[in-house]
Amino acid sequence: MQQIKTKLVFGVLILSVIFSCKKDDTDIPGELPPINNSSIVEGYSILNKLSGIWNGPVYSPTPLGDFAEWIVDFRPISPSQVSAKNELDSVNDIFMSFFICKYDNKYKIAFRNGGGFAGSVRNSYMMIDSLYEDSSKSFYRFVDPISGGNRVYTDITFKQDSLIMHSFTNLYNTLPAPETHMKWTAKLKDTTSAQEAISIFNFPQKELTIDFSNTFDNFSEAVFYSESSDPYPEEEQPYLGNSIVNITISEPTTIDNNKKVIIIITTQPLFNGNVFIPENLDFRSRYVFMGSNNSIAYNFNYMHPGTYYANAIYDSNGDLNFSSGDYINSLLDVPFTLTNKGTATVNIDIDFQIP
Repeated sequence: MQQIKTKLVFGVLILSVIFSCKKDDTDIPGELPPINNSSIVEGYSILNKLSGIWNGPVYSPTPLGDFAEWIVDFRPISPSQVSAKNELDSVNDIFMSFFICKYDNKYKIAFRNGGGFAGSVRNSYMMIDSLYEDSSKSFYRFVDPISGGNRVYTDITFKQDSLIMHSFTNLYNTLPAPETHMKWTAKLKDTTSAQEAISIFNFPQKELTIDFSNTFDNFSEAVFYSESSDPYPEEEQPYLGNSIVNITISEPTTIDNNKKVIIIITTQPLFNGNVFIPENLDFRSRYVFMGSNNSIAYNFNYMHPGTYYANAIYDSNGDLNFSSGDYINSLLDVPFTLTNKGTATVNIDIDFQIP
């Protein structure tokens, strides 16, 4: 009888262990509860820190080299996504986006980084891997969700009104360990330009932007080299539009094709009457350096809806700024408004030499 009791107790213990080890439904892959305000979203706090116009120098050992300043206008484009696009020149551009995704049975922040480089497309996806936050500093690391930090990763650090974005790569697996690809040290120059979008979306909210649960299956890395293979291409990004800027050059009458034309889009006027306001350069949202011709057209695509002012410079002295001897549009600060999914057309005539 004692032996039977012992077996029964042992059996009950076994069943107890089995049931106690049974996974909760929320741990079963594919059964993560729908996201809501109480959901844990890894890296969620970074969304509160990104909105605004940032400006600072870039160090890069790549063929693109260093930049004295790189300006990025981050704004919400949905309740759970913030993005920015900007051009380095007419053939090199970058689109960056941070958003909530579902991956590895968790909700987390993803970082989409890429664009066109000398005519080629490359877009990388990274997931939040680690973070640290205290009263004076916030640190976030994003890594390739498949190959991890051995392929590419990006460190982002916030200190008060400064941002450091440090990207690393192993150069298509040609290096034993990732090395610096780009380091951007920026200051927050403006927050007012993003306020309308923040208000529209009551940004940020815990809403799922995209489900990446099975997106990267059978891939060796989360890097894509064509729009057709990209799981979240630029054309699918919400709350954006296109601004087409047409430039004619009346002055100088003889154009040096080696000179640059600079198109500058700001969210506040650069001039008070005919007086240049240099501090309002902090409100630059988009800009591009173009070759000189009598007629130039450029499409600032995937641009944030809002009110803007356009100016253009025929850069005679090569300093990439408004300077004596350069030529600009005498009709200064050409205003335009871009709506969601809309197209705005702006016509500018460069016809006046700066004394």
